[in-house]
Amino acid sequence: MPMTRRHFSMIRSFHLADLFTIANGFCGVAALFQAMRFLAGGERWRMDAAAVLVLLALLFDVLDGRIARWRHHASPMGRELDSLADVISFGVAPAGIAFAAGLQTALDQGILMYFVGCGLSRLARYNITAEALSTDTGKVTHFEGTPIPTSVLLVLALVALAWAGRTGDGLPLGSVSIGGAAFHPFVLAFGLSGSLMISKTLRIPKP
Repeated sequence: MPMTRRHFSMIRSFHLADLFTIANGFCGVAALFQAMRFLAGGERWRMDAAAVLVLLALLFDVLDGRIARWRHHASPMGRELDSLADVISFGVAPAGIAFAAGLQTALDQGILMYFVGCGLSRLARYNITAEALSTDTGKVTHFEGTPIPTSVLLVLALVALAWAGRTGDGLPLGSVSIGGAAFHPFVLAFGLSGSLMISKTLRIPKP
């Protein structure tokens, strides 16, 4: 399909910060691929690679905001791109890494989906309330709920456990059964993380 004038116009509308945002999303997708390779072959370094990619996504996430402020090119499109990339890198990718580490029962999956849904809701709420939360300078002074990149801590914990050989039923607290349905209590850390993201009472100063 030949490039049209509309395609070139869209490319020209991207700013330098947006390229860092897209790199954030690419890292999240690559982290998912590494988690799937770990699940298929059990090579523990794949979990390391997934964690490094999520950390790299976090670096790009920090840089895109700073570059946008430095160049005074913040835009609604950039904000939407940032949210979409964050959902991939700090929502879907950590959930995929958790699944690869052994959180695979139906209840585990339900809680991981809840975690991702909370991340989606938190980012959507931030986008529609950013203007109301901002000061006269246009800078948002605080977050309502924990930022979604805090899920990086869960990823690092899972990688450390993978290197200790503690995946699947070897995860902390093992596996339990409730009404005949098995789940791994460790997955509740993801449920707690998701709940903190959508909290309206928890206010965290924004750097």
